[in-house]
Amino acid sequence: MTPQGGMTLLSMSENEKAEIVEIQGGQQLENKLKAMGLYKGRKIVKRSPANSKGPSIVEVMGTNLAIGQGMAAKIIVKVQPRKIMLAGNPNVGKSVVFARLTGIEVISSNYPGTTVGYTTGHTVLAKERFTIVDVPGAYSLHATNKAEEVAAELLKGEDNALILNVVDATNLERNLFYTLELSLLGVPMIILLNKWDSARTHGVNIDAGVLQKNLGIRVIPFVATTGEGLAELRAAVEDFKQGRLPPPARFPESADERWKLIGHITAECQTITHRHATFLEKMQDATSRPATGIPFAIAVMFAVFWIIRLVGEGLISYLLDPLFMSGWMPFLNMIFGGMKDGIVKMLLLGSTPEPMESFGLLTTGLYIPFVTVLPYILTFYLVLSFLEDVGYLPRLAVLLDNYMHHLGLHGYSTIPLMLGFGCKVPAILATRVLETARERVIATALAISLAPCMPQTAMIFSLLSPYPIKYTFAAFLSIACAGILSAFGLSRMLKGEGPELFIEIPPYQIPSTAILGKKLYLRLKEFLVEAVPLIIFGVLLVGLLEIGGLLNAIAELFRPAVTYLLGLPAETVTVMTLGFLRKDVSIALLVPFKLDPASIVVASVFLSLYLPCMASFMVTLKELGTKKASLVFAINFIMAVIFASLLNVLLGLIGW
Repeated sequence: MTPQGGMTLLSMSENEKAEIVEIQGGQQLENKLKAMGLYKGRKIVKRSPANSKGPSIVEVMGTNLAIGQGMAAKIIVKVQPRKIMLAGNPNVGKSVVFARLTGIEVISSNYPGTTVGYTTGHTVLAKERFTIVDVPGAYSLHATNKAEEVAAELLKGEDNALILNVVDATNLERNLFYTLELSLLGVPMIILLNKWDSARTHGVNIDAGVLQKNLGIRVIPFVATTGEGLAELRAAVEDFKQGRLPPPARFPESADERWKLIGHITAECQTITHRHATFLEKMQDATSRPATGIPFAIAVMFAVFWIIRLVGEGLISYLLDPLFMSGWMPFLNMIFGGMKDGIVKMLLLGSTPEPMESFGLLTTGLYIPFVTVLPYILTFYLVLSFLEDVGYLPRLAVLLDNYMHHLGLHGYSTIPLMLGFGCKVPAILATRVLETARERVIATALAISLAPCMPQTAMIFSLLSPYPIKYTFAAFLSIACAGILSAFGLSRMLKGEGPELFIEIPPYQIPSTAILGKKLYLRLKEFLVEAVPLIIFGVLLVGLLEIGGLLNAIAELFRPAVTYLLGLPAETVTVMTLGFLRKDVSIALLVPFKLDPASIVVASVFLSLYLPCMASFMVTLKELGTKKASLVFAINFIMAVIFASLLNVLLGLIGW
């Protein structure tokens, strides 16, 4: 009897791959098949059509075997879905097509040996389940960067069954160069003319039939945001399964000859009618020019920070903190209230019952990721996804590119820096978009130290608001200067040159809420899976140090530096230690010491810079490795001591 979810070798389709999960028919048949290499766990490829009248042909270890229908019906297999590769230039809407074809359960991975990510999921087309891979966007198979190297490697895989080439219908001529290269891989291919509706709106009219005839490749007008073209795609996949897809035409090898051919093809199949510029097109021009683009960028940044602070603090104050304090903490007290004091209880609940006052695994260990970090992660990723899908981020990268080169970075590194103003954890994770390890190290150092995170910023404003604005200005200017000098120092210490900016500037478009939701889901899942366990482990580690008395020893070690270099009371050493857990709380705990405004500035600068919070610390270790992360921590710590000490002296001299 066939197991649930399984199928027999006899019913497998031609060229399907599978793993044998069971052989029915008794021990004699099992031994007979095992002698020929067919046994449970063996991977096979079917080489004959499903339910054919003759024997089933199966490939095993490079050899074809003919197996009678009776025996084939007793071999139970688990079919491995065939692969569909979703390929195209950047900004053609591949991710939207991917989201349209797959469900919510997708897997984000890094290609081995790189930080370049790609996403896989599953889809059912023409009654067959396929694995679908969202290949990184590329302009050519002849790679010029890491993303294109990964794309080329994925597309040249031996087990690729079908390529779905997503082409931007509003920019047909430029996209076809990659299409011609893909056609040379010898893999069956279907072209999805995505953004078909936008093309018509912009006066671009494409005759899909003429384009298909010239290329010899099935062409389907497609609108990923609405699903227009899905029925035609299913029909094309059915033709692929039956071997009815037309073979691609032969194209010239020379790039120059290809461009000539592309010009000829587009002239035959595409006509463009004149129309007046839309509001979005006028905005594209205005936000790309420095004179108007930089003021607009400042306004966008201000709006982003305001939204993040408003939503993040609102979620903490009115939802997450009350839930944690009135729901989770009473539950812990009920479960562990009767437990005797000891090492286990201290590890689980900390030395004090309140979260963020000690290093309990179930109190502070959960409060940090789910109450203090998650709200800002959620809000910032939502805003970031919106700016990405609208098409604004590449324009911001272009505007700031010249300034970033002085720090050994290019304009695209502004994305992690923007994230760092809200929360450092997503900022550090976002450095993956940068191509070289050198850039990632510099960008991480800058993201950590350029400005306080949003909760810290709010606390510094709160403490200094009763005093003249000059104190607030001095605090933030000092932090920014220290961060810039840290990045500048690293750019000179680390060998290598910053790569030139090379990105496409897409037109503005209205984002799809469904795609925004899926992006947010994937990014939150990445945070929960990758960052949260590290944060909890970090709290456990510090908790063990506290129990062992090492934490107090470390505090005593730094007591002279705090009192003599920074001019702060010796009692503030404990606050400095707490800063490793949560910066805004440690800054808030300066209030009982009744410091003068100059001392608040010095303490705020040191607390913001000397070490990242535990969440950022653990994520930095994972992303950069111990050696490079230690370099970042060391240079930031040195800058913290230097700037805070100089501020202590300078503010004293000028009588602030």
